[in-house]
Amino acid sequence: MAVKAVVHHQPEGFDGLKVMDMKESNPGPGEVKVALKTSGLNHRDIWTLFRKRDSTDPVILGSDGAGVVEAVGEGVDRVHVGDKVVINPSLGWPTKTEAPPSGFEILGAPTHGTFAEKILIPSDNVEPKPTHLSWTEAGVLPLAALTAYRALFTRGKVQSGEHVLVPGIGSGVATFVLLMAKAAGARVTVTSRSAAKRERALELGADTAIDSSIEWKQQLNGDQADLIIDSVGPATFDQCLKQLRPGGRLVNFGETSGKTVEIPLRPFFFGQLNFLGTTMGSSEEFREMLQFVNDHQIRPVMDHTYPLSEAVEAFQRMEEGKQFGKIGLENE
Repeated sequence: MAVKAVVHHQPEGFDGLKVMDMKESNPGPGEVKVALKTSGLNHRDIWTLFRKRDSTDPVILGSDGAGVVEAVGEGVDRVHVGDKVVINPSLGWPTKTEAPPSGFEILGAPTHGTFAEKILIPSDNVEPKPTHLSWTEAGVLPLAALTAYRALFTRGKVQSGEHVLVPGIGSGVATFVLLMAKAAGARVTVTSRSAAKRERALELGADTAIDSSIEWKQQLNGDQADLIIDSVGPATFDQCLKQLRPGGRLVNFGETSGKTVEIPLRPFFFGQLNFLGTTMGSSEEFREMLQFVNDHQIRPVMDHTYPLSEAVEAFQRMEEGKQFGKIGLENE
């Protein structure tokens, strides 16, 4: 038996991205087989196209997914055939710790991922699908929502009434940060060069939306942020630093505009600023995130959905930065 899947093979980059048949396997001890309904695209999937791998074999991409348990392996008793589940893409990080343990991996290269009709996954990496979410919404939830949750709550320690600044609104994580911060009682400012994206953010509950290409201090009238959740990096870092209040926290989880920033030390130490890094989250935080999503009836912001056979077009849309929210893939 074979399953249709979106894989990266040789050569490096988009030329190695293709839809092809891959061998279907049965679950081993401690594993479950999930028939996937939907999956979600992340920037990580694009970066994977350009990363060196130890193996030259085709690897199934994708970290996000939701579906129905089709089979369970020996020793599995927490999950049953027919269960509706979402995939936790955080492999080997069971409990909430300051940093991921040795051996931590993210699903989808080098481990086969979710851009397929079916997936084998450790039973500890599936959780019940939130009942208020559609299959499409559940399928795009995991990675971005987990990243946003840990950035906001575990690392950023957001409090009700605080001012949260989110540079570069439009990505899946950024939209989740907006929704979660508002649900937690924070005031939220977002930035974007796109007037359409700023307007969409205001519709979703942002208190303020400013043009990231214009001086931020003037637009915010000196209203500094208690917490900044950043993934942009050098393109907006100087502006972020100026908008962080003394003693404030800046949490970074990405480098979309470059790998290096310069930190002026005097404002850093005189301002008693806190710079925190984060990535993904543990299984414990994944369950906390699902509870938060359920409690506040949070729904992912959907941009566009493609059939699995049109995955290349989905990758191109994300690469061009056109999306606002999550891009989904559906099994036909």
